Amino acid sequence: MWKIEVDSVGLMLRCAVLDDYQGVALGLADWSAVEVTSFREHFASQDDLVDAISGHEIVVIMRERTPFPAELFARLPKLRLLITSGMRNASIDLDAARAHEVTVCGTGSGSTPPAELTWALILGLTRHLVPESTAMRHNGPWQSTVGTDLHGSTLGLLGLGKIGAQIARVGQAFGMDVIAWSQNLTKERTGELGVRLAPSKEALLAESDIVSVHLVLSDRTRGLVGEKELALMRPTAYLINTSRAAIVDRRALVEALETGRIAGAGLDVFETEPLAHDHVLRTLPNVLATPHLGYVTQANYRTYYGEAVQDIEAFLSGEPIRRLA
Repeated sequence: MWKIEVDSVGLMLRCAVLDDYQGVALGLADWSAVEVTSFREHFASQDDLVDAISGHEIVVIMRERTPFPAELFARLPKLRLLITSGMRNASIDLDAARAHEVTVCGTGSGSTPPAELTWALILGLTRHLVPESTAMRHNGPWQSTVGTDLHGSTLGLLGLGKIGAQIARVGQAFGMDVIAWSQNLTKERTGELGVRLAPSKEALLAESDIVSVHLVLSDRTRGLVGEKELALMRPTAYLINTSRAAIVDRRALVEALETGRIAGAGLDVFETEPLAHDHVLRTLPNVLATPHLGYVTQANYRTYYGEAVQDIEAFLSGEPIRRLA
């Protein structure tokens, strides 16, 4: 294991902080242990990325904004430490990291920010906040929509982990009937939260006025909600996804939205990010979309970058912490 403070010629190790969209990373932690460079723009190609960071021994990435597949590790021979925000990042090939002797570490992450954004999307959709606010700004009609009541409606949760449980409690506070389903969900778990256990995924989709996805992306959950599942939903129902885009089949969702099979969708996650400028999800009137803001809050960012610096300091001392590989 390494124990390093400077490199062989007395220069500090170089650290690249990727996808710092808001330009806040350097002000949220003390990076004095390394020579740090923040990159605000997303690199559209792997060639551009390699050109920019090939001279850096340490790279800090934000969630899955920049994937690290095996071929990227092979093109970065100087890389020794890769840090991701959060303790799970499916876009990193951990086996490749080990093969190239790159240490991978993570950071803490709060579950409340994505739960809060989920409710922002639910309320924004059901009360038509964007079109009504836009009309106000442009002297449009005074009241042009009729909102959907949450009180007395049914909230269906696909997943009842940390985030799903928070969504459930807020739904209950609104007076909603909350039901939940996942492959391993038990009556004991739902009973603890006063939530009904749906007998099946299909039953949950058919009964719910709002369906919200809170599952980890895996081989079992990829494409979990497809054409058949969306066809079970009520035409007045809304689908919310602040989890992972691939859990919902994109083509089936677009078709359901275009044809009015469902009333609308609130989306914060997309299979390719940033979302293409001409993507249909940017234009559909029954979609409320945000650019993956679920985890983007001051408290989370302070945790991410503050603990990234801790990871760097521990690595330089020869005792890495929060290791993923």
